[in-house]
Amino acid sequence: MQQYAMLIAPSANRVYSQQATRMVANEIAVLALGALSGAVEDLDEAVFGGVPYLTFRSATLSGRDLRLLSNVSSLFALFEVHGTMLEPVPVQRMDRYDDDLVSILKYVGKTNEQFTKLLLNVTAASAFDAERILAGGLKVLDPMCGRGTTLNQAAMYGFDGYGVEVDKRDFEAYGAFIQRWLKDKRLKHKALTSRVKRDGRGVGQRTRVEFSATKELHRAGETQVLEIVNADTLRSGEVYKKRSFDLIVTDAPYGVQHAAVRDSRSLSRRPTELLEAAIPVWAELLRPGGAMGVSWNTYTTERSAIAGMLEAAGLAVMDAGPYLDFEHRVDHAINRDLIVARLPKER
Repeated sequence: MQQYAMLIAPSANRVYSQQATRMVANEIAVLALGALSGAVEDLDEAVFGGVPYLTFRSATLSGRDLRLLSNVSSLFALFEVHGTMLEPVPVQRMDRYDDDLVSILKYVGKTNEQFTKLLLNVTAASAFDAERILAGGLKVLDPMCGRGTTLNQAAMYGFDGYGVEVDKRDFEAYGAFIQRWLKDKRLKHKALTSRVKRDGRGVGQRTRVEFSATKELHRAGETQVLEIVNADTLRSGEVYKKRSFDLIVTDAPYGVQHAAVRDSRSLSRRPTELLEAAIPVWAELLRPGGAMGVSWNTYTTERSAIAGMLEAAGLAVMDAGPYLDFEHRVDHAINRDLIVARLPKER
């Protein structure tokens, strides 16, 4: 049985960096539950040459498995272990674009990029095998997308990213950023801004870009989509048709900018009430066999409450061991966890 050693990438976020090894270990354990064809065992920490590594063993990892493992959230380098020697394993990242697509935007409240990637990876692995994930083309929705960190990570993987954002400043900032980034990278693209209407009434404003990673793909008509709509997340079902998305991935906000609007037009500041109202709306947009991944502040809402909301919406909550060990400290006011649920396939 071959032992592997993974060097964890450094993070500018010191608090997250201290917990990254445990987070990645659980991420790999989730991949091993279904997305990987080979078994992964003995996830542990070891020290080589005074440097800590995450280690694991497997006798049956295929080339496809190693390619999927090349994309775990905090991977810096991967090695085969031979006694006290480390032999580099060439990593094959899915990234289609320069990594500044996800790193260049800096703003207060931005979700850690490594955690965003982890949440997307874990959600995708809960619904699809390695072959389907690596093929690209999945449709991803972030119904509270902020300035598009999840959308950009989806684009890196060759997925199509769609977002709903109630804050007009974030909507405008993301639209301006993605168009400028595509121009700076000299990527063939088409941008369109339009109004979203339902039954003749305005729902919100839409910015959509269609682009290709290479000129050859563009000539062949193979494009990706990034789209953001300025609207209340509770109106996501008015923006998109039912069963439109393979994955729904979102980091529930900790402030009031996504507050649920009630009939009285008053704003609910309670994240629990927002999720209770929004999850049934989001569930209607998920395709059978798809998965929803939500991260949230455990100081405001208990895991059991969110699990109940997901189950009430017809989703099956993933509760195997590694799914229950992603909780981690962000700062003194935020203790973050994630939960993943899958919509059963139609019979």
